[in-house]
Amino acid sequence: MVCIQSVRHRQAFLCSIACLLGVVAGHSNDALVIIPLDKQYVPIHRNEQVVAYKTAYFGQVFVGFPQPQAFSVVFDTGSGHFFLPSSMCQSEACQVHRKYNESVSKSAKLIDHTGQEVGPDTERDEVSVSFGTGEILGSFVEEVICFRESQGEKAPGCATARLVTAHQMTEEPFKNFGFDGVMGLGLASLAVDPRFSVFEQMARMNGPRFTPQFGYFISEDDAVPSEICFGGHDVRHMNSALQWAPVHDPHKGFWQVKIIRVSVDGVELPHCSDGSCVAIADTGTSLLGAPRQIAQQLHRLLARKVPETKEANLNCQDVTGPELAFELEGGVRISLGGREYSRAAPMKIVTKQKEEHTVCRASLLPVDPTPALGSSAFILGEPMLRKYYSVYDWEKQRVGFALAKPGVPTGPPVHTVYGMPDAVASSTVHV
Repeated sequence: MVCIQSVRHRQAFLCSIACLLGVVAGHSNDALVIIPLDKQYVPIHRNEQVVAYKTAYFGQVFVGFPQPQAFSVVFDTGSGHFFLPSSMCQSEACQVHRKYNESVSKSAKLIDHTGQEVGPDTERDEVSVSFGTGEILGSFVEEVICFRESQGEKAPGCATARLVTAHQMTEEPFKNFGFDGVMGLGLASLAVDPRFSVFEQMARMNGPRFTPQFGYFISEDDAVPSEICFGGHDVRHMNSALQWAPVHDPHKGFWQVKIIRVSVDGVELPHCSDGSCVAIADTGTSLLGAPRQIAQQLHRLLARKVPETKEANLNCQDVTGPELAFELEGGVRISLGGREYSRAAPMKIVTKQKEEHTVCRASLLPVDPTPALGSSAFILGEPMLRKYYSVYDWEKQRVGFALAKPGVPTGPPVHTVYGMPDAVASSTVHV
């Protein structure tokens, strides 16, 4: 058995396909593929109350020829492999999702971990891949994968690449989420072999008209679809020019950039002054991650007490908070305010003197040091990627950030929002 562990730290994991009319980023509509993303809220319970929500964004891709099979997938910059549930999977998590059936695809090629074709009666190599709190066990297939429904591997937006077909999936977290699989969009070195990198194969096979970039937009308004686009970036979602930061240590496979300075309301945090901090842009994480060594310090610095007059029906994302700013290599500066990093629900604090205060706090994910992530990694998940339209340049190995332009509903919905949340309950802590 081949065993691969894709090391991840995340709170959550983390339609139809439309083409732009006209010219976007210097490319005509047949060169840029735009995929609207469905959104799902999954409640987090504590003491039988909903205290927060995980979120996931996923869009449709097509696998196989001549009968393409449609699947919903998370487009995850923090992993390197593409996996789908197999039709042979009997796990409970597989039963609630669409499953890939290799027997109905003439383009499917069963392979071992080296890429050599094997027969259907051959004992298959297996791979174990971790995704946050979950794990899959599967086999290898080489297959035609398309970003739009089309007619084979040579059609625009299609490529032949390798994927993992899971015959076992853990119940947590896959059973609770609506997406079928995960398409890793990390750099090629994050996969066991570059031919498992769907985007690299897409760029190689689609020629010079396919710019090796993809752009990611998270909408603030659930009435407007979030989107991912391939083959360039979409200036409709940009409220400023792109700032480019070079990928730091690209051999690790993450879209990570070097942090020069981190500050809260202009005061530098000494933890990153030794140059050890990096920030990883991760479209599969719904929180902002911070090194565990300073997570509690950041919680204290970003917390703010709310006047009693403002406590009724309070949404903490409407309460102004200190600016959390990152200065990145390449002269890039990005920042978050209370609107982006706050948990919606306030927290009640009861002191030993029986005094009660209402506090708004940040929603942070502590990130442990690992060989893959390094000693001091921040994860730029949904809070940062909602404020900034992000672009991932495969060829030049750089990440671009531009202030996101709020979307405006333009017609009938092309996406679905699952599990629209009610108001979350405040929690109480005694100190």
